[in-house]
Amino acid sequence: MKKSPSEEYLEQAKLLSKEETERLMARMRAKLMRRLEDKKMNALEAVAIQLELEDEDLKEWREKMAEVSKKHSNKTP
Repeated sequence: MKKSPSEEYLEQAKLLSKEETERLMARMRAKLMRRLEDKKMNALEAVAIQLELEDEDLKEWREKMAEVSKKHSNKTP
C-alpha cells in the first residue's frame, strides 16, 4: 500500500461531497483505517489513497472481464 497519495487523487478527494467521502471511508481497508486512527495521515490523504486503490481494482476487474468476454466469444460459433 502506498504511503502517500498522488496529487491527482488528492485533488479528486477534495472535490468529493461529504456523503461520497463517507462512502469511501466506509470501504477503507483496515490498514488504511489504522493509519488514519493513529494520525499517521489525515482524512483527505486516506480518502485519496482509497480512491487510487479502487481505481486500480476497477482496472484489474475490467481487464479480467475483457479476458472472460473474449474467451466466451471465441467459444460461441
